[in-house]
Amino acid sequence: MTRALRMARNGAVLTFVLAGLMCGTFTVRLPALADRLRLPESAVGLTLLSWGLGALLSMQVMRVVLARIGSRGVLRAAAPLCAASLVLVAFAPSFPVLVVAAALFGMVFGAVDAGMNAQGSAVERAYGRPLMSGMHAGWCVGAISAGLLGTTAIALGLSLTTHLLVVALASAPAALALSRTYLPDPAPEPAEAGRAPARARRRLPGVVYLLGAITFAAFMVEGVVADWNGLYLLGTLHASEAVAALGYPVFEAGMLLARLAGDRLRGRFGARGLITFSGAATALAFLVVVAAPVTVAALTGLFFIGLSVATISPMALSLAGTATPAPGPAIAQASAMGYAGLLLGPVVIGFVSTAASLRAAMGVAVVLGVVIAVAARLLPASRTEIVPLRASVRDEEPSLPVAA
Repeated sequence: MTRALRMARNGAVLTFVLAGLMCGTFTVRLPALADRLRLPESAVGLTLLSWGLGALLSMQVMRVVLARIGSRGVLRAAAPLCAASLVLVAFAPSFPVLVVAAALFGMVFGAVDAGMNAQGSAVERAYGRPLMSGMHAGWCVGAISAGLLGTTAIALGLSLTTHLLVVALASAPAALALSRTYLPDPAPEPAEAGRAPARARRRLPGVVYLLGAITFAAFMVEGVVADWNGLYLLGTLHASEAVAALGYPVFEAGMLLARLAGDRLRGRFGARGLITFSGAATALAFLVVVAAPVTVAALTGLFFIGLSVATISPMALSLAGTATPAPGPAIAQASAMGYAGLLLGPVVIGFVSTAASLRAAMGVAVVLGVVIAVAARLLPASRTEIVPLRASVRDEEPSLPVAA
């Protein structure tokens, strides 16, 4: 294995860590932003919506951009800009400015998200074996680090602006340093080279949309847990505020453990079998949470939901990256569908809980787990394994211009 390839793998993992840190910092300090600007909950919701819509719009544009300049070009521009846009959020003096800053942050973050997954796919193809789940574990590490740093900043009495500025000033040079490690995206076969960009602008293979639907359902489950687990533990199971705050960290711990093991499990059981099992296990674990009579049972269920759902979206995005000659456009499409689920999930739960109860609304996630399991069985067997690069391409890796 060449030094350039090892650097590319480490760089991809650290890019996921960096993205998780920047996004997690925005999420962790949003309540402080709301307090500084005296915003009601509805305004906070609109801020998150503007961020999500910005990310969705960017990911659709990335279908074309990634086909033209590849993930390396996108990340070299978008990752430092993502850090810069966090500064805009930090200095937002009013709600309208905050909405615009959040939308800009969402747009550049959407480019980073699509770019880093496409880069992860390029590294996987060069290695010829699954690596994406481990890269997504890096995201969990970054998000957890953001929470710990946020707690430390508050304990030290750092202002919101200072905290965000420190994270942004550290992230920008880190992004520039990581840009030296990225691989170029896999080149299409000679017969496909002239047609790849045009195809990216037109319709993608149907399997990409099926994988996007699986990503949609998996992200929707993650959104339901992230936004509603605390209220469920607090309001439905009558847990204390301190205990209710444990729900999301417990879920993230399960996610991290599963993603660290996910690539080995995929190598042993195959992507289609593992997605099917994970979807069914997600449904069963969420059923435990919905039926839980006590808080301990619900927290245990949240941990197993994290274990179950964690590897689904990394595998789906990895498979999308092998569905077309260049991975970027397909991954951008699947990612956009996933983020739509992340935005829609909490809204659906809110409507159903108003019409029935929060316990009944959480049952939506049980259905989503079943949908994932069924959709996975529809994946063609030929589309469920890593397609390695040609040996001649791997042999050329030492000469890749990774330091350009």
